Amino acid sequence: MAFLLAHLSDSHIGPIPRPRLRDLAGKRVTGYVNWLRRSHIHNMGTLGQITADIAAHTPDHIAMTGDILNIGLPDEFPHACRWLETLGNPHDVSFVPGNHDAYVRGAVPYIRESFARWCANDGEGHMSFPYLRVRGDVALIGLSSAIPTGPMLASGNIGPQQRAAFEKLLTQTAAQGLCRVVMIHHPPWVGGASFGRGLRDARQFEEIIARHGAELVIHGHNHRLHVKKLNGGERETPVVGVASASAVPGSPRHRAAWHLYSIERAGNAWRIEGRVRGYREGGEIIEDVTALEL
Repeated sequence: MAFLLAHLSDSHIGPIPRPRLRDLAGKRVTGYVNWLRRSHIHNMGTLGQITADIAAHTPDHIAMTGDILNIGLPDEFPHACRWLETLGNPHDVSFVPGNHDAYVRGAVPYIRESFARWCANDGEGHMSFPYLRVRGDVALIGLSSAIPTGPMLASGNIGPQQRAAFEKLLTQTAAQGLCRVVMIHHPPWVGGASFGRGLRDARQFEEIIARHGAELVIHGHNHRLHVKKLNGGERETPVVGVASASAVPGSPRHRAAWHLYSIERAGNAWRIEGRVRGYREGGEIIEDVTALEL
């Protein structure tokens, strides 16, 4: 029987709790002003339709690839946790943080305190990156690219320690014959995002995939559908970005959507099929929009 994996990202839960004056120091000042300008883009009613549609498809697991928050205020984290709980039990939901979750250095401790249940290795209660969760024949590997950055920047970084552990997990899970699904927030290839918004060690990520391969890599960050193929050694590795789960319908690739993957063994290989569910042009209901070319 096929394993069903749901993927959503960039929910940007709103409205932002009213910040205190001392909370708006540094980068948060511009971030708050930007939020006031674009808050109409992220609609919680739209997000509710997306999450209801996910639940109706009863996936075996849900992957959420970051940017639940907006400017990393302490008061945003309880709202983010309550929303994650609506997706399902932490055993059935995996999360990796995005740049808006680690918006400033002061937000980083709250990530560990708030999201550990969704970012832990099997059998452990503390946050760990990379982490490994095995569900049936599927190995879910979570990477964190979330780092605090300066004003007007939204870049990410995995770092050498995490990359080394990631290589070991890819080798280990391949030896176990598992289907390796990698979750990360930033698009992990060179040129995957505009200047100041990309993954700083994207080239090293590409080199790791070229050495060890992976069956699927999923990410968010760009708020749009995108499929990229990376050299994965014996075969190409599909890397798929999803639109924001809360975006008011806009251009075709930017409309609010989520992805549903069907994963099953096919002899010595894996058959992975994906489809986009979201809004069609002029539509008001969530429905199948297109099949993913993996």
